[in-house]
Amino acid sequence: MLDPHELYELTDELPELGQPVLIQALTGFVDAGNATRLAREQLLTSLDARVIARFDVDQVFDYRSRRPVMTFVEDHWESYDAPALELHLLRDDDETPFLLLTGPEPDLQWERFVAAVAGLCARLDVRLTVGLNSIPMAVPHTRPSGVTAHATRKELIAGHEPWLQKVQVPAGVGHLLEYRLGEQGRDALGFAAHVPHYVAQAEYPAAAEALLSAVSRSTGLLLPVEALRTSAEAVRVEIDRQVTQTEEAATLVQALEEQYDAFARGRGEKSLLAGETGPLPTADELGAELERFLAEQTRPGDTPER
Repeated sequence: MLDPHELYELTDELPELGQPVLIQALTGFVDAGNATRLAREQLLTSLDARVIARFDVDQVFDYRSRRPVMTFVEDHWESYDAPALELHLLRDDDETPFLLLTGPEPDLQWERFVAAVAGLCARLDVRLTVGLNSIPMAVPHTRPSGVTAHATRKELIAGHEPWLQKVQVPAGVGHLLEYRLGEQGRDALGFAAHVPHYVAQAEYPAAAEALLSAVSRSTGLLLPVEALRTSAEAVRVEIDRQVTQTEEAATLVQALEEQYDAFARGRGEKSLLAGETGPLPTADELGAELERFLAEQTRPGDTPER
């Protein structure tokens, strides 16, 4: 395998970081409600950030399957939205440094990319890597947004209950990174926010708030969520307004509320993955629904997010 260190270059001399946390927020895989994108943008716009490493996108990106956007004005090409894979250095509200990995999920050279990120973790003495995702669930918008947690050690996600026993799904680079770091004895975990399936294609800031709050609780970082909370309240009001306009929608939300509350009372045996309302799905039905959804996220020709 080619040297993973040749896949990136450091852009600046690094200050003393202690043992920072690395948050992985790549796009292009599963992002119901755009929660990962919203969480990433909240961090980059609310905190001081600078790029400390850039990856060679040409080696890992399939331009023909996810064509970048160019802007044409009258008689010339005015701009090109080039994909970028970057590692940012940020400081939280308490001035604690942490790292944020952003950009499109690589199409190629997964193992080399994962090895490069793992090498950066070793080089920068990263103590914990945290991945962000969001998935559609049969939950109502009138209840708090939950998260599913997974980690290389159970102690890292103490207090989070499992939501299924076993399922096979299409892989993602972020999940492969967590798996490989675990093989190396490094601590890594991930959170998947639960997004009401009927708003999975729209922006759902409550899920982004849930992701950053979960990261704060697990790492001790003081991450800004107030703007997301304000946006979530506004979205909640708008969804409420739309639901009241049709009896069918109101009935759906009421059924989801009853299902959610019943699940909360008897947590541990069933799941709330998005599907038909009614009896909670079995483990096999749950796995099939998750596989179907994840397979839809890998359709060729989609425009990538930055």
